[in-house]
Amino acid sequence: MEKDRAAVPRSGPSRRKDRRYEALTGYLFVAPAVGLFLVMGLYTVGYGFTLSFAKWNGFAPNWEWVGLDNYKDLLWRDPVYAPRVRHAAANTIWVMVASPVLTVVVSFPLAVLLNQVKRFQGVLRSVYFLPYVTSGVAVFFAWQYILQPDGAINSLLSGLGLGSLQQPQGWLGNPSTAMPTMIMITVWGHVPVAMLLYLTGLQGIDRSILEASELDGAGWWRTNMSVVWPLVRPITAIVLLLNLREALQGFQTFLVMTNGGPGDHTNVLGLEAYRLAFLKNLSPTLGLASALGWLLFAAALVLALINLRALRSKT
Repeated sequence: MEKDRAAVPRSGPSRRKDRRYEALTGYLFVAPAVGLFLVMGLYTVGYGFTLSFAKWNGFAPNWEWVGLDNYKDLLWRDPVYAPRVRHAAANTIWVMVASPVLTVVVSFPLAVLLNQVKRFQGVLRSVYFLPYVTSGVAVFFAWQYILQPDGAINSLLSGLGLGSLQQPQGWLGNPSTAMPTMIMITVWGHVPVAMLLYLTGLQGIDRSILEASELDGAGWWRTNMSVVWPLVRPITAIVLLLNLREALQGFQTFLVMTNGGPGDHTNVLGLEAYRLAFLKNLSPTLGLASALGWLLFAAALVLALINLRALRSKT
């Protein structure tokens, strides 16, 4: 009899009460995360956006509301900040063009070769991925040591009898080689992730497609360029987008290795925003830094939308 009672389903009100209790329990569990997001996310974003319309040094009790003056000063009006922003924008464009293209040019062939390796593939994959998981600051200081006037690269060139290619000022001290060197280091750090993305795409290609191209007489080069490359085009778009975003907003490499030098030849927009925010002593430039940050965000958003539209048109 008792067993039959236990099998009887609960009434409607009791079931609704249990559901409300479960829902309340779930809300209580997610409440701390939601509260943290509201405070550290939405509030911080709103605070920074409001700050872009004000003049403040971070310590004064009150802001000075200036409206769109910060944006005007950065883009064309101020004779000090506007030229620096334009120069940093030109350097950033160089990085945005060269870094993604070189990353694709290096990572795709590496992924193709690694995909064809039958033995020690896991070991080689770990070796190629090592630059990404290594501590960034430590790697940057190691590169600084290698690129010094008496560093490993100049010593290697001297040992190979190519002393005319040495840089007496160091590869980061010469204005003509500083930016290309920084781009190469940036590419070196981006290749591991791009290579693994390509490798994942290559391993997902149907083997019968490659066998069909081989039966048609296509060689290794023609197969990879005419068959494999179009199939991994969406991955290429992702790699380009990730590198564009990093080139537009990232500045840690430039801050640690050159701090924008020599003579602002490696100054980029992210580094310029950092300088306006933290390296102007008590000058009221936090609003300018926030405005520049929002300009970078707008540019990154436009690039993302263009990339998304391009992906949709190809599918």
